[in-house]
Amino acid sequence: MARVVKVFRTLRNHWKKSTFAVCVLSYGGYWLYGKHCDSVLRREACLLAREFGRQQIAPGEQLRKATVILNPSACSGKANNLFEKNAAPILHLAGVEIQIVKTDYEGQAKKLMEFMEQTDMLIVAGGDGTLQEVVTGLLRRPDQDTFSKTPIGFIPLGSSNSLSPSLHLLSDNKVKDITSATLSILQGETVPLDVLQIKGEKEPVFALMGLRWGAFRDVAATISKYWYLGPLKTKAAHWFSTLREWPLVREVSISYLAPTLRPPDLLPQKPPRPNLVHRIIRRLKNYWHPPVEEPPKAEEPEKWVEQQLSTLELFIQTHNKNPVERRVNDSLVLCAEPDDFNVGEFIDVGTKKQEDPSVFTKNSTKLEASACRLQLPEGTSGFYNIDNEEYEAMPVEVRLLPRKLRFFISAERKEQLLSQLQ
Repeated sequence: MARVVKVFRTLRNHWKKSTFAVCVLSYGGYWLYGKHCDSVLRREACLLAREFGRQQIAPGEQLRKATVILNPSACSGKANNLFEKNAAPILHLAGVEIQIVKTDYEGQAKKLMEFMEQTDMLIVAGGDGTLQEVVTGLLRRPDQDTFSKTPIGFIPLGSSNSLSPSLHLLSDNKVKDITSATLSILQGETVPLDVLQIKGEKEPVFALMGLRWGAFRDVAATISKYWYLGPLKTKAAHWFSTLREWPLVREVSISYLAPTLRPPDLLPQKPPRPNLVHRIIRRLKNYWHPPVEEPPKAEEPEKWVEQQLSTLELFIQTHNKNPVERRVNDSLVLCAEPDDFNVGEFIDVGTKKQEDPSVFTKNSTKLEASACRLQLPEGTSGFYNIDNEEYEAMPVEVRLLPRKLRFFISAERKEQLLSQLQ
């Protein structure tokens, strides 16, 4: 008992050192517990991947080949280590023959896609920038009709991964997100995604989520400068922007085409071959009475509708936020915020948009179209955000390429999205 009293007396007499030691031990225990949880997640994912690897294949069947485009600079340079520890072992255990191609600088993924050979699947390991470069390089190829049929897997390794919520169940654990995304590739379930083709003065750029332009985008690009304000940095950035200039209204002329009817989602099925007698009769009939070729119908001119908008922000987005939703039309969505916000409303709306840029207020203007043209006033400067990548603002034409690419999706996320529609 005397020894216990002596220990407590020592802790009381040296309470500063004791408090510091308790904090260090608590943090160390929490860190070690997190590492243990990550190891458990990796082990469970590897056990599932091993089951895929144990599946027998036919004698003449080859191993599945995958080309991995890895951006080591993503996630502040941690992407290479994250991929090697969490994704690569799963692919190896599943019996997938992978070829890893690492990018060395920004824009290299576009050039690499020009020389990519045919593969069973394409895996993008990085963030929004890497994915946007790969999609752009893929669809710029002369033989893009063939390569666009290659299924694509996305492993979220970047600081921003806008497409991940549409394909995977997300959590607060980076290891869990990576392993679940890799396992969804092995499961083989895919979903078609729309693509936006954005043409300006230079080569076309392709996007999966959308094009964003306006005051909220400009403020979001400056939020990181106010890091020293902690949780108040987002509100502070919006408030300081109103002090420099107000109102932050943008004028734009929009021309758009009506949406097109969406064809049914039917799997391509080869019709059964007619019997021999039917084929002989059909050939004789075509020989004695050849069919008359009808002249091709003249294409109707496109009917563009022009509209002038005064807005704080314009967002042209796809429906890829919920790719399993059944729709009547193939369309992109033009959303424009009203121009009558006061300063308080501007700060509140901007804070919400920082969490989800696709959220718009009830009074916003929304249009559906199959294509649109943006004509900016002369002297307009600034930038677009195309899938969270900055591009110089200029007059552009945006066209929808419906169901152009197929991406791997986890079965759990697909069921969750379907349940939201009911």
